[in-house]
Amino acid sequence: MYLAPRHSEIIELAKVEGRVLVDDLANRFEVTPQTIRKDLNDLCERQLLMRIHGGAVIPSGTQNMEYAQRGKIAAEEKETIGTAAAELIPDNASLFINIGTTTEAVSQALLRHGRLMVITNNINVANRMRTHPQFEVVIAGGVVRAADGGIVGEAAVDFIRQFKVDYAVIGASAIDHDGALLDYDFREVKVAQAIIANARQVILVADSTKFERTAPVRIGHLEQVDTFVTDRCPNDKIRNICREFDVELIETMAS
Repeated sequence: MYLAPRHSEIIELAKVEGRVLVDDLANRFEVTPQTIRKDLNDLCERQLLMRIHGGAVIPSGTQNMEYAQRGKIAAEEKETIGTAAAELIPDNASLFINIGTTTEAVSQALLRHGRLMVITNNINVANRMRTHPQFEVVIAGGVVRAADGGIVGEAAVDFIRQFKVDYAVIGASAIDHDGALLDYDFREVKVAQAIIANARQVILVADSTKFERTAPVRIGHLEQVDTFVTDRCPNDKIRNICREFDVELIETMAS
């Protein structure tokens, strides 16, 4: 497939950075935003990119994008979300941490905490926290997903159901305007549902790009969450849902 040089560079930038933004590309290539929008529309028509508000990402279709790429999307925003979510969790607490790059940002921020009991189905979280003596790390059994080190399946669900913890830190691949929390893998969703059902306080962590995406499998609804930590919430419907169901909304980078 032939691509013009600028189009090829845009694709490579999207692979490296996780997403590309119209204004950034216009400055980089010294062209107008209208020219970049046309470029992105052309690439989306060829199914090489997928449009989001203000830019584009590598298309994911019904499958999750490469884990390394996801980690680079909104990296700064995820770091601020992780710090804010970690501040909600006191020392000597027990908690679940599930699969996701944003939940991993929370686990990174928790390294400054005192004693915690951490139960996770995320190998990356377990590896990060296991070397710190103040943490007791318990990892679920089940099928290890090669793409991201997530542990999924009925064995993981049964394992999670043995516990009742103080906090759950969960992520979502997409948040619908009606408050539905969505993901791609039904096996992962079953584990997330068990985590929600067996925690006293549920903390949802998701950056604002999740409002621009969709996914086919329903985890649950925002009303099941106690606290929602995001960089910013541009959606008034989501704000209204938070108010209606008494969900604390924390925006870490709101202007």
